[in-house]
Amino acid sequence: MSVQSFEFDGPQGYRLAGRLELPATDRPAGWAILAHCFTCGKDSLAATRLARALAARGIGVLRFDFAGLGGSGGSFADTTFAADVEDLVAAGRALAADGKPPAILIGHSLGGAASLAAVADMPGICAVATIGAPFDVAHVLHQFDPASLQVIDTEGQAEVLLAGRPFVVRKRFVADLARHDLGARIAQLRVPLLVLHSPRDATVGIDNAARIFAAAKHPKSFISLDDADHLLTRRSDADYAAAMISTWASRFLPATQP
Repeated sequence: MSVQSFEFDGPQGYRLAGRLELPATDRPAGWAILAHCFTCGKDSLAATRLARALAARGIGVLRFDFAGLGGSGGSFADTTFAADVEDLVAAGRALAADGKPPAILIGHSLGGAASLAAVADMPGICAVATIGAPFDVAHVLHQFDPASLQVIDTEGQAEVLLAGRPFVVRKRFVADLARHDLGARIAQLRVPLLVLHSPRDATVGIDNAARIFAAAKHPKSFISLDDADHLLTRRSDADYAAAMISTWASRFLPATQP
């Protein structure tokens, strides 16, 4: 296996930074895009381990930073959930233009919600897998201190601590979350869906998985991640999720050329 840098233009004019995890074969089983969790980035433990584990099973993976995070341009303060969805669609176009048309979307946490919202605008996608994804994108506000939300509402923005790091969040971000009806998007999926979730997820409860699964039409599958935490901090949990995704996705991947 090997890894390559992969940069592309985002829809807002920013350069977005990614990494391609390449299988050790000239004939990959298929290509996937991995959307990271809220504020995490492409180099988070979960994103890195998932991508490499999938590459080890023959699936090439693009993991990239949403605008305002990691090596990508832009400011996090100017981002919205809708902008993340647009970044994901742009990643699909860029990967296809590079001769690696993506067939699978894999999203972790809020990245899973973005994947569910983006698939309608990505006609080449054959299957979607979510890991610890929320059913309602506004669920992300549960990570905010109530006092910070009040400041955002009255003053237009506030600096908030997310995963121990400070981020400026503006009212535009909060308002945008209310615009999205993810349940309707899920009901309109025209591709197979795999929902992976831990019953012990303390960040995004297992009830979210149940609502996503209930809203989706067949073919759909659910896999329990047992006692994994939300960020898949144990390598064994990331490896297990990758093994389940690659096995499940093999039924839906199109034939690839060398």
